[in-house]
Amino acid sequence: MDAIVVPDFIAFTLGMIVYFIGAGLTRRYALLRNFNIPEPVSGGLAVAIVVWIAHLASGREITFELETRDVLLTLFFTTIGLNARFSELLRGGRPLAILLALTLAFMVLQNLVGLFGVTAFGLPAASAVLVGSASLIGGHGTAIAWGPEIAALGVDGAAEMGIAAATVGLILAALVGGPIARLLIERRKLTPRDEDADHIVGVANESGDAPKFGYVALMHTLLTANVAMIAGYVINLQIAAMGVKLPLFVPCLIMGILIANLQPLLLPKLPGVTGTPVLALVSDFTLSVFLSMSLMSMKLWTLAGLAGPLFAVLGAQVVLTVAFTVFVLFPAMGATYRAAVLAAGFGGFALGATPTAIANMTAVTKRYGPAPVAFIILPLVSAFFVDIANAFIIQLFASL
Repeated sequence: MDAIVVPDFIAFTLGMIVYFIGAGLTRRYALLRNFNIPEPVSGGLAVAIVVWIAHLASGREITFELETRDVLLTLFFTTIGLNARFSELLRGGRPLAILLALTLAFMVLQNLVGLFGVTAFGLPAASAVLVGSASLIGGHGTAIAWGPEIAALGVDGAAEMGIAAATVGLILAALVGGPIARLLIERRKLTPRDEDADHIVGVANESGDAPKFGYVALMHTLLTANVAMIAGYVINLQIAAMGVKLPLFVPCLIMGILIANLQPLLLPKLPGVTGTPVLALVSDFTLSVFLSMSLMSMKLWTLAGLAGPLFAVLGAQVVLTVAFTVFVLFPAMGATYRAAVLAAGFGGFALGATPTAIANMTAVTKRYGPAPVAFIILPLVSAFFVDIANAFIIQLFASL
């Protein structure tokens, strides 16, 4: 039977509805609030289960067109860049280096756990990366890209294994980050830094010359973001021509940072968007709908046929992630409130994806208070440096 295809515009509209479903679930169930589960996660998983039931009842595959979702992702990271100040980036220099070093070490550990797991169940050693950094830290894109390479090494069903592991990892990532942060913050009674008090979810709430909250301010913010995205797209084409493949949102993030910091110097009479409530609005909206669309469109029925070994190895990966985050990353990052927020984000991208990490951190900061530097350094590590390093680490373990 033909697949049921949900058009992009309807999928986008459903993404907003899914967010409100998640918000309703969060209001109704204290467990979701207490463990800082983002609204798009609870709503997206609920709808994904409904879609699965519809698939079982109809016998037809249900897919969503997600072009708008990808635009929202790029726009979101552009707003993160537009909110960055060089002073804050300098403040985050040392934490950035520490987080990068810890992440690289964790990627090796993640693949070692994968290697031990597949070996214990008699699977080819090359498949270790499919339940390791290729599918978890790397996500669906990396899993799909490396599937044929691993299959060529004699691993049957490599692509399916990688996609399934990435899907389960995304669900787990959305569920573990918030509880980790809650444990650390409440047990140690951590609070935000005093100098971060004027920020809202990573975005400064400034008065004075900030544009008024209205349609003109919204158009000004979107125009600035679009200019940064166009510049990032052009730069990404040049980077690709040199043989380097990066997600589009990385150069857009960087262009957002440059525009935010150079505009006051080059065009001082033009009002900036950095730190404005409108920028916070656009940022929260794009992330919420992106994550809602991502989770509601998961094909959970593809997980039904997974063998026990895959779930066992992924369970071990969750244990590794929680233990590493609580006992290594958190103290190494200073055991501060910002370190706890980063812990929520690390749990998000170590098992899932950068947007999941940001959603985890957003849920935490909305409840406990801001940590703006965390919103800058984590995407730079998880979306920029990690993608480059992961290619070499995957190649190393795949060759074993």
